[in-house]
Amino acid sequence: MLQPALKKNDRKANIFIITVSVIVFTAVIALSRIKLDVNLPFDPHLFALANATINSFVSVFLLAALWAVRKRNYVLHKKLMLVAIVLSVLFLVCYIAHHLFTHPTSFGDIDHDGVLSDAETAQVGVVKTIYYILLFTHIPLAGIILPFILFTAYRALTGEYTRHKKLARYTWPIWFYVAVSGVVVYLMIQPYY
Repeated sequence: MLQPALKKNDRKANIFIITVSVIVFTAVIALSRIKLDVNLPFDPHLFALANATINSFVSVFLLAALWAVRKRNYVLHKKLMLVAIVLSVLFLVCYIAHHLFTHPTSFGDIDHDGVLSDAETAQVGVVKTIYYILLFTHIPLAGIILPFILFTAYRALTGEYTRHKKLARYTWPIWFYVAVSGVVVYLMIQPYY
């Protein structure tokens, strides 16, 4: 096993993780209600493409990290997981930017007029239901995963590998689902931007 990278201090870690999680959650909620009418020199939906790309990489790094830990290559596992965390922070910045600079997109709005007609609804059919089921599982899981990621990382960085492993059994699959479903949601909504 690896040597601890952090000195264990659960009280400080709890305060830090809860504070960061609350700030991020509050910022995402608050900033999603704000729209900046700025004439950017590029299509602001490029932020959504960046998000999907970042989530694709996060998915790959999570799979590689799972493979590394199963091969008992803990150094590689640690590096891959830290990259996944950094990419997730970058994702968060792009996510907020996308929601600040764009207006909501309706799934199935083929003519991009902001109104979903009966004909458009009929044309997308059951795919719309699948999209919303995926979206409504993705959003709450994305909202709650951050503190679990941070607590799981903290347990590893302090050398508490038994507790880390117990948390990771829940954190990893949820994080992976959020990353993959984020890409699928983007691919499904992208034609209506």
